[in-house]
Amino acid sequence: MSAQSDNTNGVAAVGMRHRAHTRSTALTAAVLAASMSGSLTAGCARPDRDDSRAPQHTATPVAPPTRTPPVAAAGSPLAVKIDNVPVARPQSGLDAADVVYAEQVEGGLSRLLAVYATRLPRTVGPVRSARESDLELLRQFDRPTLAFSGAQHKLLPLIGKAPLRAQSADEDPTAYFRAAGKAAPHNLYLRPATLLPAAPGKAALTTGFRYGPAPSGGRPTASRTVRYPAARFTFTWSAERHHWLIAMDDTPMATADGAQVAPRTIVVQHVRIHDSTYHDALGSPTPYTETVGSGKAEVLRDGRSFDASWSRPKATDGTAFTTADGGRMNFADGQVWVVFAPAS
Repeated sequence: MSAQSDNTNGVAAVGMRHRAHTRSTALTAAVLAASMSGSLTAGCARPDRDDSRAPQHTATPVAPPTRTPPVAAAGSPLAVKIDNVPVARPQSGLDAADVVYAEQVEGGLSRLLAVYATRLPRTVGPVRSARESDLELLRQFDRPTLAFSGAQHKLLPLIGKAPLRAQSADEDPTAYFRAAGKAAPHNLYLRPATLLPAAPGKAALTTGFRYGPAPSGGRPTASRTVRYPAARFTFTWSAERHHWLIAMDDTPMATADGAQVAPRTIVVQHVRIHDSTYHDALGSPTPYTETVGSGKAEVLRDGRSFDASWSRPKATDGTAFTTADGGRMNFADGQVWVVFAPAS
């Protein structure tokens, strides 16, 4: 073979090696870029410490879902888990709820479960994730619709077996939307009309609450504060409006459209709160609030506070409230807030 041929072959070999090296470098760069992109996305999507289960975005379906969603039972109310950390406020739709339950969650923070029966607001939110004790609390209703952002994977089978109509953002993404102005996961909102054709009516409120004239006695009460480790509710009586005005962490509570959240009756229900078997992303245990059983309570209505007792023998029962002398404890007509406070 001639020297010219050897030289030609050498040049060709160098060219092939150069092209192979270029392809290898490009492939490595692409893999590195994808890895960095995934890491950055994961970092940006990290939720707040009390919940890592809510989806960080709501996908818009390209076609109608193939499965038929369960139909709401006639006379069944809508229950919505609502965010209550400072960055989630002001919320939407709270003023339209018939009953609002306040519960303690991870890190000593609070979350709300709002129940709608007599009217449905246009939007409710921000919507957040469900907890195990919600399932026990909701057993008092006839197959209620539960709207929530999601739940811990180990809890999902329990939700699936519970006697309710579970409608999470994953189950029915068309019912939810992300609003501008708040960062995920505090910006997921529900359109109630997509889950219920109409409000079922007051008969759906099988809570065991009784309404009517106030009992005799009670103590004049200007305000009452309930504290969780990292949250504080203050209820102040307004004689002018004949409602209780709410402040969260010393900030007056109003809805996103400026409506004042002003219930007629406040119930401070002393219950046992203990760790459940579930934890958040940081390993903090999820509190379990026991709402079946009996205990002490304070009922605030008409500017007065009444010592009371509560009793709910089994999960399918409503909760009965009696006065200190065993008489009937009536609530005032209108919205009721029940704050679950740790029993001493």
